[in-house]
Amino acid sequence: QVQLVESGGGLVQAGGSLRLSCAASGRTFSRYGMGWFRQAPGKEREFVAAVRWSGAGTDYAESVKGRFTISRDNAENTLYLQMNSLKPEDTAVYYCAAGLLYYGRSSRSYAHWGQGTQVTVSS
Repeated sequence: QVQLVESGGGLVQAGGSLRLSCAASGRTFSRYGMGWFRQAPGKEREFVAAVRWSGAGTDYAESVKGRFTISRDNAENTLYLQMNSLKPEDTAVYYCAAGLLYYGRSSRSYAHWGQGTQVTVSS
């Protein structure tokens, strides 16, 4: 069982940066592929980024490629999302998710989810 707690959200102006963190409990973090998803008001949850359990492999949605960077520290059981050049359309609740030995974009394949952290980008 993995429990996830996100932090680092907030209000930022367009063009600014934020770094989200996701702290994971448990001793098997390194066996979980990790992902970031987001959900804006009135919209479905969408994939943002994913990283392999080893950290050697990342994937990004086209809308964030070149601006966001996903990374993980398996020694610290922590997942990160560095978000640069933020846009108003990045405003959403951001969730981290864990899937045992999974690496991909399907939210259904992630069994564990955090509670979410709000990111608001003003124009």
